[in-house]
Amino acid sequence: MALINYSSKEINCKIVYYGPGLGGKTTNIKHIYSKVNPENRGKLMSLDTELDRTLFFDFLPVDLGTVKGFSVHFHLYTVPGQVYYNASRKLILKGVDGLIFVADSQIERFEDNIDSIENLDDNLAEYHKKAEEIPLAIQYNKRDLPNIVSLNELEDALNPRGVFSCEGVATEGIGVFEPLKEVSKKVLRKLR
Repeated sequence: MALINYSSKEINCKIVYYGPGLGGKTTNIKHIYSKVNPENRGKLMSLDTELDRTLFFDFLPVDLGTVKGFSVHFHLYTVPGQVYYNASRKLILKGVDGLIFVADSQIERFEDNIDSIENLDDNLAEYHKKAEEIPLAIQYNKRDLPNIVSLNELEDALNPRGVFSCEGVATEGIGVFEPLKEVSKKVLRKLR
């Protein structure tokens, strides 16, 4: 839930990138960080393991200017993709305002995507929330690789709600900003 501070005229919103391990969540945030004006972003904090996997979370505050006299800040987080860090995943979802699910398009990761989206639903249920109640977008990442699942199969398996989705190649910045813009707009609409 967005934190609104009336005395300082600030709105702080939390967007969480969710998905399977090594699917591209951290790559998305790093690309956003590289493209956002340094005056409008905070420090990128990332905790990586020796295998370059996010252990806990990535965090990037982005200042979006003002809306109706309030300074708006989006805080972007990623969850660890590995299921054995589920307690951390659940904790990071607390107070979430928007979600971006980053799916790995590779054939061998298809089941991991399904497990991860089911895990998202389970963890939201712990907070008495449903994905339908939260602005959500899906990025089908790694579309440049040769061994990928068709877009139709991914849509059928991961997007029964018909939320905004797009293809992406996060390493090249393709399809990175579109889901963020979509979710950000919906989060701001919900604040009204």
